[in-house]
Amino acid sequence: MLIRCGYEIRLQCQQPTALVCLMSIEDARTPDIRVPETLDTSPAVPTALYRDLFGNRCRRLVAPSGAFTIRSDATVADSGRTDRIRHGAREMPVEDLPDDCLVFLMGSRYCETDHLSQTAWDLFGSLQPGWQRVQAICDFVHRHLQFDYMQARATRTAFEAFEERVGVCRDYAHLALAFCRCLNIPARYVNGYLGDIGVPVVDPMDFSAWIEVFLDGEWHTFDPRNNIPRIGRIVVARGRDAADIPLINSFGPHVLKEFRVWAYEEAVSS
Repeated sequence: MLIRCGYEIRLQCQQPTALVCLMSIEDARTPDIRVPETLDTSPAVPTALYRDLFGNRCRRLVAPSGAFTIRSDATVADSGRTDRIRHGAREMPVEDLPDDCLVFLMGSRYCETDHLSQTAWDLFGSLQPGWQRVQAICDFVHRHLQFDYMQARATRTAFEAFEERVGVCRDYAHLALAFCRCLNIPARYVNGYLGDIGVPVVDPMDFSAWIEVFLDGEWHTFDPRNNIPRIGRIVVARGRDAADIPLINSFGPHVLKEFRVWAYEEAVSS
């Protein structure tokens, strides 16, 4: 299967504005790329890449004053298989976790483990540890929150989502992350492409957020927003929560004028 993915974002800046963009396909998918990922800006400006603390590829540039467009496009080969399920995957004692997992047990900007710890243990503490408990967390979050783009709020935290019972994919991810961390299960936030392959079409298309949970010595994908195995995830960045991996970090005021994302199955030439 081939997946065509990309985006076009148009900004209006009052003055030259430094940007850091986290929208490049993760390195692990490099062998799968069939049409290289392009990046075009209008007007053209120089860009430079660096790695953040989590290994994500970040692109630095300065947007000029006025209208500015960033566009990218790529084609990626995919197995066409749905997310892997491992019902027997076990939780690991904290003392046995790798050092680099420990940061994903801590509270973070949008995941207030201190506010949700007692609730997490009341709801899920008596459940069988491992895959089934993580899935129970995702089931709860999926039922508890109502998805509503019109009520999206960039500052909403996991605790606020729990109280307000509404959100978008990042809020589902934040609440599930916080519950997992409260139960000493390492969990990290993931941003990427997720097309409507094998499911009803959703319009408009957007970048998606889901989570990865560390069980039995490896990271596993869970998706409290959709809560079913999906086809064709393409990871862009990982972090503790959305504060670590914003699509665009702007060091100055700007207005978002247009935002388009695409990720769809492309026909294979015979």
